[in-house]
Amino acid sequence: MGQMEQLKPYLERAMALQAALVLFEWDNETLAPEQAGKYTAKVQGALSEAYQEIMTKKEVRSLLEKCGQEPGLTERERAIVREAAEEYDKLEKIPPQEYRAYQELVAESARIWSKAKQEQDFEQFAPTLEKIISYQKRFAGYQAKEGQRLYDVMLDNYEKGFSMKKLDEFFGLLKEELVPFLHQVMEHGKEIRDDFLEGGYPEEKQRELAEFMAEYVGFDFHRGVLAESAHPFTTNLHNHDVRITTHYKERMDSSLFSVIHEAGHAAYELGVADELTQTFVGQGASMGMHESQSRFFENIIGRDEAFWEPIYPKLQEMFPEKLGDIPREDFVRAINKVQPGLIRTEADELTYSLHVLVRYELEKMLMEEDLDVRELPGLWADKYEEYLGVRPKNVAEGVLQDIHWAQGSFGYFPSYALGSAFAAQIYRFMKQSMDFKGLLRQGELEVIREVLRRHIHRFGKMKDSRQLLRDMTGEDFKPQYYVDYLKEKYGKLYCLK
Repeated sequence: MGQMEQLKPYLERAMALQAALVLFEWDNETLAPEQAGKYTAKVQGALSEAYQEIMTKKEVRSLLEKCGQEPGLTERERAIVREAAEEYDKLEKIPPQEYRAYQELVAESARIWSKAKQEQDFEQFAPTLEKIISYQKRFAGYQAKEGQRLYDVMLDNYEKGFSMKKLDEFFGLLKEELVPFLHQVMEHGKEIRDDFLEGGYPEEKQRELAEFMAEYVGFDFHRGVLAESAHPFTTNLHNHDVRITTHYKERMDSSLFSVIHEAGHAAYELGVADELTQTFVGQGASMGMHESQSRFFENIIGRDEAFWEPIYPKLQEMFPEKLGDIPREDFVRAINKVQPGLIRTEADELTYSLHVLVRYELEKMLMEEDLDVRELPGLWADKYEEYLGVRPKNVAEGVLQDIHWAQGSFGYFPSYALGSAFAAQIYRFMKQSMDFKGLLRQGELEVIREVLRRHIHRFGKMKDSRQLLRDMTGEDFKPQYYVDYLKEKYGKLYCLK
């Protein structure tokens, strides 16, 4: 038996434990009763401990080393060994008792965060957040290569090759170009009516719309589930079990676009090749590339007027009292309206990355400057006022709005802005190589999905995001395309010269 065949059972058991943990996370966010948290967290802790134990066995290390030197491996096998070896290196450096304690902490912390947000009380969550940050710093310290900064270690978990140095350049470009452009848009004073999107949309009808829209953009209900959660998300067990959630609010486009967004994530996971799924390369290349797909579906497809030509009558039919007298052109202008706000997930396309900029700057301060967490609410409010011209009235619409820090996902936020920029570069390429708007007008989204599947989805983690961009577009990452895309789109919408 070859080395790879000997390694395979260990990796299969590790992936099975990961699948179990995904199921518990899904359950926690969708169906689990309120008081289950701290008890279920123990189970999640035990499963995480078992996962670390399998992945750091001496036999696994030995087999990974031998496989790495074996000449006859396929490209797929080499990629699996590479990713498994990286995971081994990360986990092996963390003491098992610390790893389990941390996993139990983050399994329970989401409920503490949720309660604090509901009661608008940051102090309830602050001690838990301090513990999470302490663990994150300690783990990054264990894993850092010589001279590597702690926050760079965390960033590498989500987007390889994008250190603080590269992200400072990227966000510097956005700050320099988009903040003054946003002021120009707001000063122009063009009124875009969007009051008809608010109120009077029964939850039952919104749910019906969500199911229609998910299916229309390509979500496969034979291999997927749509549920409800406080914070919309996508998760998967493999490419034949992909799960998305949404929420239903007074403003109908909140759920509408969260469904299209999550369906974009789902398209990626559903498109991973069968021979890669349930392996260490059977998922998206990076969080940035994953976000590029969700932002591509949500904004580049879902906010284009051509997309609505075939289906807007369906919305008017479903909500005759609200949309019956609203022309399609007015609806499209409304869903593209620029309105600096407080909530990232409901931000318009132009201001979205400025929300991410705030989080990036605060994460750097927490990890690199030992910022006291109790200063976060005030600093958050100050930065929102500086970049977006709005100030939160409470922590629920301020520093407590996102679940990410409660989950220990430090270094994740920049991938949202990177994903938007990747999407703009992909769009530029697709416009040059196909009749993009014509396909939207015909409702032929499967053609667009197939191009994305062929160039991106099927490869899973076989390639990193920059390699995928190079192979698809012929160019390395070029953030200027994102700035140009936003300026062209909103310059036109707001009749700017």
